[in-house]
Amino acid sequence: MQKILIVEDKDSMAQMLRQTLELEGYSVIVASDGAEGIKKLKENKIDAVITDLKLPKKDGLEVLKASKEENPLVPVIVMTAFGSIETAVTAIKLGAYDFITKPLDTDHLLMLIRRSLENQRLITENMLLRDKLSPQLGMPTIIGKSPLILEVAGNIQKVAPTKTTVLLLGESGTGKELFARAIHFLSPRKEHPFIPINCAAIPRELLESELFGHEKGSFTGAEERKLGKFELADRGTIFLDEIGDLDLTLQSKLLRTLQEGEIERVGGTKLIKVDVRVIAASNKNLEASIRDQSFREDLYYRLSVFPVTIPSLRERREDVPALFEHFISKYSLEMKTSKKNIASEAMEVLKNYTWKGNVRELENVIERAMILCDGNTITQEHLRLTPSVSPHAMMLDIPLDGTLEDAAGAALRVAESMRIKKALKDTNGNKSKAAELLKVSYKTLLTKIKEYGIEN
Repeated sequence: MQKILIVEDKDSMAQMLRQTLELEGYSVIVASDGAEGIKKLKENKIDAVITDLKLPKKDGLEVLKASKEENPLVPVIVMTAFGSIETAVTAIKLGAYDFITKPLDTDHLLMLIRRSLENQRLITENMLLRDKLSPQLGMPTIIGKSPLILEVAGNIQKVAPTKTTVLLLGESGTGKELFARAIHFLSPRKEHPFIPINCAAIPRELLESELFGHEKGSFTGAEERKLGKFELADRGTIFLDEIGDLDLTLQSKLLRTLQEGEIERVGGTKLIKVDVRVIAASNKNLEASIRDQSFREDLYYRLSVFPVTIPSLRERREDVPALFEHFISKYSLEMKTSKKNIASEAMEVLKNYTWKGNVRELENVIERAMILCDGNTITQEHLRLTPSVSPHAMMLDIPLDGTLEDAAGAALRVAESMRIKKALKDTNGNKSKAAELLKVSYKTLLTKIKEYGIEN
């Protein structure tokens, strides 16, 4: 609910404005003089200000200046008597959104409020677009019908309508930002900003300012106050990619934001309330990072309220043909060329390749093949895929880079999957008998079958 501050010394006028705005669905705070109005500005997160020009203690122009210092994006509408038009014009020059003369036309005032709040939203979005941090919004397309990807999609649909913090886990290139955008789009916050931040791509000293903003003069080069992404994303979603690379000091600051719903700008002393949903992602083993003391355990538990693991492309090879069709259509439009087919042997190469870069690598291969192919059919030659691991490792789907723990985990998954498949084959698909053969409970076997996407 958007919050509006009314600064008006006449009680009857203030109550009339309160009642009018509350009937329109706004939350209203009333101050009876300029000093109280400035105090309430500092104590609350205000979306718009309506102030009389003539006020006790501090006048409307001082309220306007205080509001612009507090947050330059908050629109201020000035009320003035008929004979004070020149002062109202001065207010416009000082940054007021507009003025309205008394006696008030409430319909006109409500129109000004709606217009000013929409203008505020557009300014915020433009700021994000200038930073290239908010590509066009829209429901992302999640491609695939494998059991693993359908399970992920189902979990996302369940958690999206809530305020719950989500932790997306998975290898690089699996599309974690795509799933984060899907959560945002399916949530009640979809009309507000979605802001992705790559914690590994921004130096620590700049990242703090990017996330939380800074005050004028807080460090060399801080020539004016800057609003951080948490403030700009108010009522929206922040996606913190590569959260495992976040500096320990910033981890502490982020933890307080998650716990208290407030931030503090660099160089500031004031706590600012924010309503932001956090979705984090990592391709690291965060539990291992906790053990080596590079990641805070308390932050991990705050972030992983609802963990979702995005499967690698190796774990859902049956989705490769559908992904191929999606990227072929995409690049046919971009390159303004006819849609190309793929030879059967080339498709087999795509399905059996060890995709260390996952869906991102597959997309790059298809884009390159589109450029190289002069005819209508993409062949194995156009793919230009050179196996980078031994045939044995490719067969087992075990990546030969990363940590020993990662390789061991992959090997365990492969071994379990192969053994379960053989047990099901030996028992003609009888899961009860297979569970007895494997010496596990029936429930454990069903969980493993679902986890590995095994079909009879």
